[in-house]
Amino acid sequence: MLVDSHCHLDKLNYEDLHADVGAVVENAKQRGVDYLLSVGVTLKSFPKMMELIRPFDNVFASCGVHPLDIEEGFDYDTLKALASDDRVVAIGETGLDYHYQPELSEKQKDAFRQHVRLAVELNKPLIIHTRMAREDTLQILREENAQKVGGVLHCFTESYEMAEAAIELGFYISISGIVTFNKASELKDVVRRLPLERLLVETDSPYLAPVPFRGKENQPAYVREVAEYVGLLKGVSGDEVAKVTTENFFKLFSQAKQ
Repeated sequence: MLVDSHCHLDKLNYEDLHADVGAVVENAKQRGVDYLLSVGVTLKSFPKMMELIRPFDNVFASCGVHPLDIEEGFDYDTLKALASDDRVVAIGETGLDYHYQPELSEKQKDAFRQHVRLAVELNKPLIIHTRMAREDTLQILREENAQKVGGVLHCFTESYEMAEAAIELGFYISISGIVTFNKASELKDVVRRLPLERLLVETDSPYLAPVPFRGKENQPAYVREVAEYVGLLKGVSGDEVAKVTTENFFKLFSQAKQ
C-alpha cells in the first residue's frame, strides 16, 4: 500500500489526459496507491476541489493558501470555516517562498503565522512549502508552537540541517519526484541520511513527474516511482518504503481514517 501525501487533484488535465477524477483515483489504485491527500492552495478554489473529491472515501483534503497565491486573498475566518470540514485533515499548503516573490515576504510571513495558529486551534498538522526561506520558516514554526501539531515539509529540497531542525519540531520530510532527477545530488544525500521513519512520499501532481515520466503531467499513480527510488537510495525495498511511509502518513494525519 502507498499514499500520495501531496497532490493537487483539481489541477490535473481532465480535458485531454483523464476522463475524470475517478479515473485518476482508479489508476492510482491499480498501482497500489490506495490513499491520496489533495492539497488546497487558495480559498477561492477550495470548495470546487472538495466537490471534486468528496465522493472518494480514500481521498483526504487539506486547506490553506499557498505563499505564492497570497495576493488572491487570505482571511483567517474564511480559512477556519473551510478547514473545519471533517474531510480536512491538515492545514496548508502554507509557508514561505522567497525565490519567486521576495517582495511579498512580510505578507507571506503574516499569513503563515495565522495558518500555524489555526492549525494549533483545530489540532490539525501543517503542510509547509518553503523555498529560500529556511531561517524564517523555522523561526515562525517555533514561535507559533507548531510542535503542538507537527506537520510536513513537502516537496523537500532544502538542507539536511533544515530537515533535522524540522524533525526536532515533530515534522516529517516529504520526498517528491525531484529525487529521481540527475541534478538532485544534494537531495539524494539528504534522503540517504534521514531516518525512513520520518519520511513521506508524494507526487505534487500535476507537477514534477519522476523519471521515467519526467516532462509529462504527473499523477498520483507515479508516487510508486518515488518510493522505489527512495528505497534504492536507502538500500531497502520499495515495498518497505511503501509500508513505513504509509504508517508515517496515518500517524501524522491522525484524522485521516483507513
